[in-house]
Amino acid sequence: MTLTGHLKELRNRIIICVVFLIVSFLVGLHFAPDIVSVLTDIGKQYGYTYIYISPQELLLQYFSVALLAGVIITLPLILYQIWAFVQPGLKKNENGLFLTALISGLICFVLGVLFAYKLMLPFMLRFLIEISRGSEIHASVTVGNYMTFLLTIFIIFGIIFELPVVTVLLTQMGLLRVEWMRKARKFVIVLIFFVAAIITPPDIVSQVMVAFPMLGLYELSIVICTLLLKFRKNSDHEADEGETDEEDT
Repeated sequence: MTLTGHLKELRNRIIICVVFLIVSFLVGLHFAPDIVSVLTDIGKQYGYTYIYISPQELLLQYFSVALLAGVIITLPLILYQIWAFVQPGLKKNENGLFLTALISGLICFVLGVLFAYKLMLPFMLRFLIEISRGSEIHASVTVGNYMTFLLTIFIIFGIIFELPVVTVLLTQMGLLRVEWMRKARKFVIVLIFFVAAIITPPDIVSQVMVAFPMLGLYELSIVICTLLLKFRKNSDHEADEGETDEEDT
């Protein structure tokens, strides 16, 4: 295919994604009040009350939630279009690796968001509201700040859970070695607890609740990369033996 043909194909795939995103956004806008209600209910059970300080603030949150919902709904289609566009130029093993990385990345991101929604957010909100107990200061949080806090936590944990996918890709591309990951374990542990201290409230329990999954993901990455490396060596060894047998014949 010529360069013009590639550009036309890319344009058509982008148009498909944009049209589907607009439709998904409109669907998300219909359900946005319900989604916002579900998310604010998490804080209400701990005593949070919500206000908005500008006439359009709540409406803007509906639009933000609808756009996020549209992106989530469209994401599988976007990933498919990316794979379909680059697939003709990939070798068989590269094609499998690329497709697996896309699917695994999507699954890991969803798992990270679920982990934040089910475990981390209730704990963080409870801790933060408990700080004001016994004082005359009460929490009246703007709905914009609250939704920004939630979305930030979702994105952070979604990215954290991408660690195994990123490390596998880097090792398969030869940019990272399992030996380096093992040797850097001590430094990574310190870095993980440092990151956990930044993104969580200032208490040891929440830091541990964030750091332990990150450590588990790091160790899981080492295990997966090791297994893939062994599988790759065995495949290369079998291929070399096959070529030797053909030459002898």
